[in-house]
This record gives sequence, structure tokens and C-alpha cells, in this order.
Amino acid sequence: MTRFILIALSFLFVTVVIAVPVAAVFHRAFSEGWGTYIANILDQETLLAIRLTVVTALIVLPLNVMFGVAAAWLIARYRFFGRRALLILIEAPFAISPIVAGLCFLLVYGAYGPVGGVLAPQGIQLMFNLTGIVLVSLFVTCPFVVRELLPVLMVSGEDEEKAAITLGANGWHLFRFVVLPNISWALVYGVVLTAARAMGEFGAVSVVAGSIRGETMTLPLQIELLYNDYNATGAFAAATVLTALALLTLVLRGLLNRFGPEKGHAR
Repeated sequence: MTRFILIALSFLFVTVVIAVPVAAVFHRAFSEGWGTYIANILDQETLLAIRLTVVTALIVLPLNVMFGVAAAWLIARYRFFGRRALLILIEAPFAISPIVAGLCFLLVYGAYGPVGGVLAPQGIQLMFNLTGIVLVSLFVTCPFVVRELLPVLMVSGEDEEKAAITLGANGWHLFRFVVLPNISWALVYGVVLTAARAMGEFGAVSVVAGSIRGETMTLPLQIELLYNDYNATGAFAAATVLTALALLTLVLRGLLNRFGPEKGHAR
């Protein structure tokens, strides 16, 4: 009896908190018909917001993958002074509010900050453009790849890597034929999470983007702008794009959880 009660409560919670709001987004977006929905999606500013969001994710993903793989391998394979501090710093974005993080970046890299103040006379501006958006997106997403890879590397051990080195493998062959096959599923999982967070980040981006129409408005910022302009239908239409991306992320995570663990995605 207790089992069925818990199952019912779980489904009730998921329905109220997740399913109903998601259904409401799509219902409101299509409430005025397909024509209005398509017109809202093809709005010039919305298209530019989608483009900026995708470009940001495409820049953030490879940088995160390179950093995440290197950091996870370093932490898993070496013991050095400051190792625990490095791990804590990598996980700091989980504990810091994104808005606070955005403000910190603005204070440091803005025109009056210690870094931005030096670069500003040279005509280099880091905030209120794509560079600032990428910087804060890197900050909020940097833990995901590391968190996914580190347990896998810790479990797999060093035996295969030492054997490969003994047989004469260089660094690239060691990574390509020994390390990468062991971490491939975990790496894909981390990439999925990173992409979802990079495209959906609002708090940190809202501080450093400057909310310049048609230039620095990512899709989450564009949704807020449309809603504040009393264009609720347009806001919900744009929200369906992010919702679809979130649902795609859930599907990919489900597939990875189903097929990935036995191929290296250890937890």
C-alpha cells in the first residue's frame, strides 16, 4: 500500500510541477493559431536571439570539453598541493547565484573594473557583447563535464594507461585509444548537460548582456522582454523553443542512462 501511495504522490508532483506548466506553455503559444505562432518564431529579434543562443552554446561546448577532460584527468591521476582546492573552485558555480556571478564578472571585466579598465582604452570591451555572454556561460557550465568524467576516471584506474605507455603509446594515442573509449558516454552526458545550461542560462547573462535589442538578447532574455512588452503569445512561442530543447535533453539523458552505464558512465 505504501508503495502505491508513493507512486501516486510522485506522479501527482511531476504532473503539477512539470507536466501542467509545460503543457500550458505550448497551449498559450498556439492559442492564436499556427500562423501567429510561426510569425512570432520568425520575428527578426527572436531569430537573432535564437542565433545568439546557439552561437554561445557552440563556443562554450568545445571550451568546456577541453577544460573538463584536462581537469578531470589531472584530478583523477595526480596528487598535488591544492588538488582539493581546485575541485572546490570548479564546483563553485553550483553554490554561487548566477546573478552574483554575473555581477562579479561585470565588476572585474567591466569598463571600470581592474581588467576592463585596462582594456577599455585599447578599444577592447568584454562586457555587453558576445564575449561577456560566453564568459559567464563558461563559468556556470564549467563543472558539468568534470563532474561526469571524474567518477569514471577514478573507477577505471591507471592500469590500461600504464600498459599503453609501456608499449610506446604517445600522448595522443593514449587519449584516443585508451582514455576516450572509457569516458565517451560520460563525456556525451556532460556535453548534453552543458548545452542545456548554456542555452537556458538567464541570471548571469542578464547582468553582463546589457539587454541590447537584436544584439545581446539571448533566447531567455528575449522571452522576458516579449512578456514585459505585453506580447505574451510571442513570449510563449519563443519559450516553446527552449522547452523543446529541454525535452530533447531529457530524452538524451534517458537514453544515456539506459544504454550508457555499462560502457563507462559510472556514478
